This record gives sequence, structure tokens and C-alpha cells, in this order.
Amino acid sequence: MTAENNITWQNGSVTRVQREQINGHKGCTVWLTGLSGAGKSTLAHRVEERLVAEGCRTYVLDGDNVRHGLCRDLGFTAEDRCENIRRIGEVGKLMTDAGLIVISAFISPFRSDRDGVRKLLGDDDFVEVYCDAPLHVCETRDVKGLYQKARAGQLAEFTGISSPYEEPLNPEIVVHTGRDGLDVCAGMILNYLRDNHKLQATY
Repeated sequence: MTAENNITWQNGSVTRVQREQINGHKGCTVWLTGLSGAGKSTLAHRVEERLVAEGCRTYVLDGDNVRHGLCRDLGFTAEDRCENIRRIGEVGKLMTDAGLIVISAFISPFRSDRDGVRKLLGDDDFVEVYCDAPLHVCETRDVKGLYQKARAGQLAEFTGISSPYEEPLNPEIVVHTGRDGLDVCAGMILNYLRDNHKLQATY
């Protein structure tokens, strides 16, 4: 008998509905995906700022930050990237259950990994946002010099250069971060959340 056979999910006495009613809005995970340099982190924090200004309880899960702790043991192979996204999906699920609006900012290059997170959370709790910016624009924003290193062969498995990025097929939102301003893109996300009744706790 494996250890998993002895593990049972424990339901708390406080329900998700109660937490969402206290928060005044529903929980969900807004999943920003796109190339390095597409503006995911910048956009995630602007969305968070605007949500907090409206009284929402929210948290940004940033790709760099989680690798300082939760995923510090992972590298950048295809297998490690898959595990990285799986872990973040599990964290997003817990935080969504807590009634928070979670905003994740990860390249998450593989469609199957993103689909796996969607399946984990469910369609109603998962909002996929494709940060669409052309590769040449992303390279001009490369303050870390990562694209230059990748093109010089100094970085293996770098998305967009030596490793593929699979664009979302049917994301809830497409923001053109290589063309439109930050507040335009943030506004599109907030409008989607409003239109789909995420910013109110009505049942």
C-alpha cells in the first residue's frame, strides 16, 4: 500500500462561498502566458494594483519569485518546466479556494501544461490570458540579456529560440502587449472579470 492510499482530502468547516462573501468577490486564477519579455509580470502587477484599488483580495504568482523557494529545485528542461507549472497550478487552486483572485505570470510554453492547469481548476476558475508580443519586440525589452545569450548558444532550452512556445488556441483573453499600452491591456482583463461576474460574490 502506498502513502497515497492513506491520504484523504479534508473539507474545512468554512466554505469557499463564505470566504468569497467575506471578500466580496469570487476566487479565480488569471493565467498570463507569453514569451519572455512579453510584459507578463508588469501586466500582472498592474492588474493587481487596479483590483486592490477596487477592494479585491488578490496575489501575483511570479515566475522568478517561485523559483526562489517553491520551485528552487527545478531547472529549465522540458520535464522541469512541466513540474514547475504543475506546482503553480496546485498553488493557484488552493489560493482560488481561499477566495483570492490569483494572477500568475509564467511563460508556460507548453499547451498541454496550461491545459492541465485548466483541468485542475475547472473552466469557471481558470482565465487564460495570452500576452501576444512579437519575438523581435520581446528581444528589445530583454534587460537581462537572455535572448542574446540564447542566440549565442550560452542558454539551452530558451523559449522562442532553442525551445518552442505553443500559442494558446482558445484563450479567454488576448492582450497585444507588443502594441497596446499597459492600462489598455489591464483594462481588458478587468472588463472580462466584471463581465463574467468575478468581481462580485453573488450566488
